[in-house]
Amino acid sequence: MTNSPSVSRAHLGAALRQFGHDVIGHQADDALLDTMTSTLVDFSAQLAGGEHRSREKAGFHEHWDSPVQEGELVPSWADRPISGVASPWSLEPEVRRHGNGVRATIAFGPAHEGAPERCHGGIVAALFDDILGSVLAVIGQGAFTGELTIRYVAAVPLHRKLVCTGRVDSREGRKLFLSGELTDDGQVVARATSIFIQPRQADTQTTFEPD
Repeated sequence: MTNSPSVSRAHLGAALRQFGHDVIGHQADDALLDTMTSTLVDFSAQLAGGEHRSREKAGFHEHWDSPVQEGELVPSWADRPISGVASPWSLEPEVRRHGNGVRATIAFGPAHEGAPERCHGGIVAALFDDILGSVLAVIGQGAFTGELTIRYVAAVPLHRKLVCTGRVDSREGRKLFLSGELTDDGQVVARATSIFIQPRQADTQTTFEPD
């Protein structure tokens, strides 16, 4: 379930993410900022003159027939906003299969800051939506987010290696009930519960066994 961008596109995505953190995290005079703005506007105009590009429209259920092994990286679309290697908005999580769920490591940076010295709550919610969605690759079934609830237990720090987990707890027909935690050195800083809905044409039989 992953497309393969050129190495140059992946490098550009990483550079843009770092640029965003540097803009937020460092002082600069207006002359430098104006120069960078002019350069970026020029590059944007060059890109806008190119052929339209969009995510390939393969069948939704064609992506769930490649099993992910224990400890193996869970694949993601290269342009996916939260985890894609080519996306300027990626949070760059490293997501691996962990039992019948996933375990991801992540570190939030300056561009993710909400209240001083802590991650913005919306960024945390977006992370959970993506990480819980990656569980679908483990169980080999497609679904869409129907409901997502976040409980913020403590401040989510920046510049620290955090762990985010996700798993399927149960199923009712086409509804998959998932949950997960975000931890800092073993301490839970946020929890999530969600309901993912399988499309009506999906096979509701599954081989996963909730932990």
